[in-house]
Amino acid sequence: MVGRIESDGFALRAANAMGAIAKINVDHLIGKEVGTSTILKELARGGMAVVFIAYQRTLKRQIALKILPKSLMTPKTAQRFQSEAESAAILSHPNIIPVYEVGETDEFLFFTMQLVQGKSLGRMIDMARKNLLPSRRTLPVEEAVRITIEVLDALHYAHGEDIIHRDIKPDNVLVEKHTQRPLITDFGVAKVLRGEDERTPMIQGTPVYMPPEQILGREVDARSDIYAVGTMLFKILSPDLPFPSYQSKTDLLKQKVRRKDGIFIKLPSEVNPHADETIDRIVLKATAYRKEDRYADCRLFRQDLEAYLQAH
Repeated sequence: MVGRIESDGFALRAANAMGAIAKINVDHLIGKEVGTSTILKELARGGMAVVFIAYQRTLKRQIALKILPKSLMTPKTAQRFQSEAESAAILSHPNIIPVYEVGETDEFLFFTMQLVQGKSLGRMIDMARKNLLPSRRTLPVEEAVRITIEVLDALHYAHGEDIIHRDIKPDNVLVEKHTQRPLITDFGVAKVLRGEDERTPMIQGTPVYMPPEQILGREVDARSDIYAVGTMLFKILSPDLPFPSYQSKTDLLKQKVRRKDGIFIKLPSEVNPHADETIDRIVLKATAYRKEDRYADCRLFRQDLEAYLQAH
């Protein structure tokens, strides 16, 4: 049975507040000093937060500053915002966006992080999909594999620090413009395994990428992130993931729980002529229904992808 759901990374019960973030006026914050930084201009907003470009005076560099206005704050959104900052602050890896400073003002909670010049992997997939040439409507397989390898390397490190991301998806992977280096962001629903268990289990994450055990509110571990990465790899190779027909996100979640032979009705090679049976095998293993049938850790997943690149 599918229980309480937080879909697309945000609580359903916060839907009204999500609309409010789009309307809130933050013009008065431009030029404001926050911690060691000065706010320069708005960069983006969504969910429960607004992100600005700021200037860090102490190190003379531009950074990103994310705020959660207290006027929209609930205990759950505050917890998530704090979790995102604290989880990322624990980690230091070239493929994870670093957090520099965490704080609070009378008006909002905030944290600062690296400013990435580039776009999300989700945006890259969408842009490729609009290409006039059908053969270029997905990213090259080798590029998809390379990005996935780097994401797996970062997750293997995070898992070693007892942190499970729980919401890996293309929109939470930013790709630098010049280096093409992917960086994982948004640890808002991350699980710190060495911490105390949540008192009330909550289904958190994005339905498309959630494994069955996460949907059922059961214990998650590294293999839960592996399922999401396997789904993300398939998404890069096929923007229209071959799910069985579903009417709603809740329906998709229920089907993921019911279909114990796997949620996909076609193989990667059946929807992408550039994929082969090796990619099929890797994706199917990563997205197996039972955790025990998936890769035991990100290192083993990465090794298979590296072997694929060497063979091609």
